Amino acid sequence: MKRLIPLLVVFTGYSLHAQTRSPLSTLYTGIGAYSKKFTDAFSGAANQAALAFIKIPAAGVYGERRFMLAELSNYAAAIALPVKSGGAGLSLHYFGAGGFISSQLGLGYGRKLGENAGIGAQVNYNSMQVPGYGSAGTVNFELGTLWHIREKWQLGMHVYNPVGGKFGKGSTEKLASVYTIGTGYEASDIFFISATLAKEEDQPLNLQLGLQYLFAKQLVARAGISNTGSNCFLGFGIKWKTYRVDVATTWHPQLGFTPALLLLFDLKEKKEEEPMP
Repeated sequence: MKRLIPLLVVFTGYSLHAQTRSPLSTLYTGIGAYSKKFTDAFSGAANQAALAFIKIPAAGVYGERRFMLAELSNYAAAIALPVKSGGAGLSLHYFGAGGFISSQLGLGYGRKLGENAGIGAQVNYNSMQVPGYGSAGTVNFELGTLWHIREKWQLGMHVYNPVGGKFGKGSTEKLASVYTIGTGYEASDIFFISATLAKEEDQPLNLQLGLQYLFAKQLVARAGISNTGSNCFLGFGIKWKTYRVDVATTWHPQLGFTPALLLLFDLKEKKEEEPMP
C-alpha cells in the first residue's frame, strides 16, 4: 500500500484530530461527562467511566459543517445502555467528503467501584480512505476514571490511545495520544460547570471550560471555550418528553463559524430526581 504521508499532512488538522477528540465537535457533546445529573448518551464517549452511572438507555446523533464547508462535515452517534454493575456504550464518528473518509467505531464499558467511583474502557476501530492512496485501518483503546468527590463535585481522568495505533503495515503514521483531567461542579439542579485540561501529543496544553443552564423544564443552554485556537461555542436546546434538540455553533476567529445540530433521545422515561439543596 502506498504511503499516506503526503495527504496526511494536509488533513492532519481535520481527520486525525476528529478522532482524537477535537474540541470543534466534542467540547459541546462531551460537556456532561463529569456530572451526575447532566449526563447523556455522549458522556460515555468522552469518558467511558461515565457509562457506569447511566440510569436509562439513551441515544444521540450529532452533525456539524466545519467552517460552513460541506467538504468538512463531521458526524457522530452514540448509544448508552445500563447493564449489571455499570453500562455499555457504542459510538461512531465519521468525517468525509470527496472520496476522503475517516471514521471510528467504538465499543465501551463502564463499571462502578462502589457508589462514588467508576472506571471504563473502550476499544476503537479506526479507518481512513484517501483517493489515489488506498485505505488503512488500525485498532486503539482508551481508558477513563470518575470519582464523585462530593454530592455536587465530580473529578476524573481519561487517556486516549496511550500505546499508538498505526495506519497500515510499516507506516509511521498513527493516531495521537491524548491525556485529560476533568472536573465538574453542579451548583444546583439547573446549573453545571465543567473544566478539562487536555494534552495531545505534539500539541500545546488545552484548557476547555463549559457550562450548562436550564432556563425551564424544556429549555437548556450550553456555552464554553477552548484556549486552543480560541474556539468558543454556544448552543440552545428544546426538550419534549424523552427528546431534545440542540442548535449550536462553534466560532473560530480566523476560520469562522461551524453550525451544528444535536439530537438526544431517552429510550425510557426518566424518573424525577430530588432537587439538590
